[in-house]
Amino acid sequence: MVTRKIPIIAIATAPGKAGVGIIRISGQNLTGLIQALFEKNLQPRQATLLALRDKLGQPIDQVLAIYFVAPASFTGEDILELQCHGGPHLLELVMQRCLELGKDIGLEIAEPGEFSLRAYLNNKIDLAQAEAIADLIDAQSEAAVRGAARSLQGNFSDDVNDLVEEITQLRILVESTLDFPEEEIEFLENALARERLSAVKTKLLTLQNGARQGKILRDGIQLVLVGPPNVGKSSLLNTLAGEEVAIVTAIAGTTRDRIKESIQIEGVPMHVIDTAGLRQTSDEVEAKGIERTWEAIHSADLVVFLSAPNVDSEGNDLKKRVLEAVPPKCAILEVVNKVDLLEGGANSAPKDAIAISAKTGQGVDALKQEILKRVGWGGTQEGVIVSRRRHLDCIEKAAEHIARSEQFAANGNNSLELLAEELSLAQNHLGQITGRLLPDDLLGMIFSQFCIGK
Repeated sequence: MVTRKIPIIAIATAPGKAGVGIIRISGQNLTGLIQALFEKNLQPRQATLLALRDKLGQPIDQVLAIYFVAPASFTGEDILELQCHGGPHLLELVMQRCLELGKDIGLEIAEPGEFSLRAYLNNKIDLAQAEAIADLIDAQSEAAVRGAARSLQGNFSDDVNDLVEEITQLRILVESTLDFPEEEIEFLENALARERLSAVKTKLLTLQNGARQGKILRDGIQLVLVGPPNVGKSSLLNTLAGEEVAIVTAIAGTTRDRIKESIQIEGVPMHVIDTAGLRQTSDEVEAKGIERTWEAIHSADLVVFLSAPNVDSEGNDLKKRVLEAVPPKCAILEVVNKVDLLEGGANSAPKDAIAISAKTGQGVDALKQEILKRVGWGGTQEGVIVSRRRHLDCIEKAAEHIARSEQFAANGNNSLELLAEELSLAQNHLGQITGRLLPDDLLGMIFSQFCIGK
């Protein structure tokens, strides 16, 4: 994304009909445009009801105009917000009128995320806060909303910046020792470097665990129900969803394609995928569905492998093939369904499997808890901050460099140069989270995923 200095305009509300639609304009100096639109000036931060007219003087709409003067605005530039009635054609007419009158100052339609990008570049927010805006809009649960709001308030950034500052202080001590070797200071002992490194490592581990929880809240869990035909995968999907999402019959192979339903378990988003039963078949349609089952397994975060009494599952061979197909970080959970049909009930199920009855609900609550446990959910939403894969990658790389820093610190002053380099690399990775140190191409990619009006 190329950073532009020109004024920009966009519809800031979602597409479709609504009672109110908002158009946002941001630029260096909007007083001339305001005068052209309304033939009067506006008081900053004061909502004013005005008539907006076309070039022939005919009314387009009554709008509520609010003017924010730089730098006291979201982007750090002058901002004009027009609250109109929310008809799509009406909003387009208002946009066209603004573009007509803004031609002299170079007014153009904003690119995706360009308002947030300008807020970031003008130091109104950092990169993690900018991403939190998009996460707040896209939140899939109440817990995700609250987590994104905490990040937008700067809680996540504060934790990252505190760690960066501690590493910076360590770097100052190490590099000053390198600059003055004649002092012969026993740096590591006198400066308590090992203890301070250990404290950084502990805080980084806490941040990493929190980021993992935050990523779960943001992205949800891709949970795939797998097994041979007629073991009750569709019944389990219906039970988890609380409604009849999938067709259930006694005929093996009823499900021939993936059925996806988004649910929540204790506020954690789950994207549950019911799949075609795995078996040998000559039916072309069913074979295609089975092919898609394997595709779903390859992209899963958690695979629930179902079996049931008196259902041919090809022995352990099918389970082995599923285990070989799951991604490296994917968890797998074995579940025995239809235990209500077993003479001994749940006690007759294998010890390493969760015993349930999707029909009666027996064991389903225990299954839900085990699902949360297997995906690494910590069991509490309090204080969790929504985070992204990018954040987690940066934290994990920083942790690797801090671990190597500890190794070099243990070698004494002979490894100070290597210690300084590892601390610098750890600092750089953490700095990328808030945007202190970030390549321009990555910056463009991040903001291009935002809404046009943000």
